[in-house]
Amino acid sequence: MKDTKILDAITPLAQQLNCLDIQQIGKICVEQLPRLINARFVSLYILDQSSDMLHLESHNHTWLINNIVSLNQANMSPMITAVRNKELVIVKDKTIEPERYTCRFSQNYCTRTCIIAPLISNNRVVGVLNLADKINADEFSKDDIAIIELFRFLIGASIGNIKVYEKSQVLARTDGLTGLVNYRTFYEHLETELRRCQRYGGKLSAIMIDMDNLKSINDTYGHKAGDAAIKRVSTKIASCIRKIDIAARYGGDEFAIILPSTSVSEASTVADRIIKEVSGFPITWERNKISLSVSIGVGQFDGDMTPDDITKCSDSALYSAKQAGKNTFRIFELSKTGVNAN
Repeated sequence: MKDTKILDAITPLAQQLNCLDIQQIGKICVEQLPRLINARFVSLYILDQSSDMLHLESHNHTWLINNIVSLNQANMSPMITAVRNKELVIVKDKTIEPERYTCRFSQNYCTRTCIIAPLISNNRVVGVLNLADKINADEFSKDDIAIIELFRFLIGASIGNIKVYEKSQVLARTDGLTGLVNYRTFYEHLETELRRCQRYGGKLSAIMIDMDNLKSINDTYGHKAGDAAIKRVSTKIASCIRKIDIAARYGGDEFAIILPSTSVSEASTVADRIIKEVSGFPITWERNKISLSVSIGVGQFDGDMTPDDITKCSDSALYSAKQAGKNTFRIFELSKTGVNAN
């Protein structure tokens, strides 16, 4: 009968955990999971593998606890030990090594009972679940431990799925070589900014960039050298714009930038800076120094323009910059008589 009740409680929780909502997962961990094993306190940390940092996602403590825990500490705390070994750490109330498991918040707990459960997805740790203060007992039972052993893999799998989904979303919206947003995402942002201009007034500027002589680099040194050149240009572009600006890889050797609430003179300053940054830092490929340069079209637009207007203007301005000898920029504008590039 007891096993049936436990199973009846576990099954719906397992179903609810099978989701892509980290807030729902955190809520289940904090509000429902502790009831299964009579734990008073719980905290859920998510691991950022790039920095080896555990970030607090949710908890039910009535006092402040660590928001971030670094795994690169000399002191091997129980949580770090659990992560490194990928195994549960069980702390009992009476059988404890005080010098090893002393916690800065230990005075807030009624007991020293604790289960520290690394959350596993595809044999990798993706987070940690801590359950502390066994209610009315000196230690967590074998059944309690078995339940947490099960749930640490269920929770870990869900968190792993979220990370995979988020990564796929990023890949769908960005260019794999440069890390800039891709063509489709650029147009989504451009349409959004144009609607904002139409609704609230104001203008935005756009910069269209074309690499000079990429075909020659590919033909002379190979396509890997061409890719290195594209990456260098993208890095220089990113270094010359603000966080609110949106830079995209528009095509093979073309880039585009949206600059919200920016005048054409300010955008021209950005364009000039990009030209100088790109031309001032050649790349070295197999001991060969390869000079880089770009041609740029700059324009200012309002809500009456369309993305197609901007594309037509940019094509004309880039052609004008190329005709002027490359490694320069021209300002484009849409007038009643057509496209003018100055």
